[in-house]
Amino acid sequence: MNKLSKNNLILISLTLFSMFFGAGNLIFPPFLGAQAGTNTWIAMIGFCISAIGFPILGVIAVAKSGGLKNLAGRVHPMFAAIFTFLIYLSIGPCLAIPRTASTSFEMAVVPFMSGNSNLNLMQIIYSVIFFCIALSLALYPDKLTDRLGKILTPCLLILIFIVFIGCLITPVGKYGLPLNEYASHPLIKGFMDGYLTMDTIAALNFGIIISLNIKAKGIQEEGSIVKETIKAGLIAGLVLLLVYISLAHVGALSGGTFGNSTNGAQSLTSIVYALYGKYGIIILAVIFAIACLNTCVGLISCCSEYFSTIIPSISYKKWAYFFAFVSMIISNAGLNKILEVSVPVLNAIYPIAIVIILLSFIHNLIKNYRFVYPITILMTGLVSITYALFESKISIPVLTSLAYKIPFYSVGLGWIIPAIIGIFVGMIISISVNKRTL
Repeated sequence: MNKLSKNNLILISLTLFSMFFGAGNLIFPPFLGAQAGTNTWIAMIGFCISAIGFPILGVIAVAKSGGLKNLAGRVHPMFAAIFTFLIYLSIGPCLAIPRTASTSFEMAVVPFMSGNSNLNLMQIIYSVIFFCIALSLALYPDKLTDRLGKILTPCLLILIFIVFIGCLITPVGKYGLPLNEYASHPLIKGFMDGYLTMDTIAALNFGIIISLNIKAKGIQEEGSIVKETIKAGLIAGLVLLLVYISLAHVGALSGGTFGNSTNGAQSLTSIVYALYGKYGIIILAVIFAIACLNTCVGLISCCSEYFSTIIPSISYKKWAYFFAFVSMIISNAGLNKILEVSVPVLNAIYPIAIVIILLSFIHNLIKNYRFVYPITILMTGLVSITYALFESKISIPVLTSLAYKIPFYSVGLGWIIPAIIGIFVGMIISISVNKRTL
């Protein structure tokens, strides 16, 4: 068999969607809507490019190149090792996995504990239960399609659909005026917000788990696995698009009716309470719990799979236990602290991931120019890391002064022009070196 049945393809696609759709995916679209107001759909174009387009391209790029190690290895083997390691730490125990627990706690537990002085203790208890459930599912990565795709993801989509339909049938208000950067450059602001979902860097790793699940359905030929992975990625992207549109609309109504909110969770809470009262809060709690659990399971699985290949003396299951335990500890730092740390890290890594993905789609044109990948990534990285340091209040005067002369740097997109220049400089250097060796 070299092709998935329609049912299995849908299940694999929903599994991939569920791995993408976690804490940030729930928080940021409604917050974008609440802040962007009448500019919501302009901002959403930018958001969807970075939060859907690049992640799906990432899945395809990794599938076509035979894995992240091969893709990043086109820059340099040492870069591949370091970059892959940093990505797995970012989407793993350092940022993304703990964020799933802290976000779901704030949405599934905190609303029902007003005035309770034992909030810290409850967060510890919740994180233990949350990671025990996630670990029990992650221990069998080839079974994720049956557990996530068949059961949890359909439940999640139905609940989100209930909230969206409620807004259509009983509109609670109208879109408000755009605020802050959403008023001046909503497209760029939406694009930058897409970074926070972390899906582009996650996409570079999810291919491993999706391949395992495709093989579990009877597909063994590498070429067929790549084709089915691409199909699943496109379907997952379509589902993400529909869900993001729904959440952005909900958030825009919330911002226009209930005023400014500090995050997307507050926007969603305001709407569901207005629509369904206390039952709405319960619906929202279940939505967050399922979404965050799905993503947590996927992240534990792909991180454990990766580290068990580079350190085979430690089994997959032992890595899974380790990541679940470490993430449980870090998750108790709280959502705001985790988000505070994640933003500069993502500002540094995300542009590099985007450029690697885009280079893979012109690989046949540049594969004979061996300096294109390293020069382009070097120039991209210098700008993105400088910007990340600046956002962290760490300024290197010379670099910062030069960086501000680059177009779009002030809005976080200063890496675009250097990346384009890097391609041409890499080609020129490659031609020059080749001539010398002839």
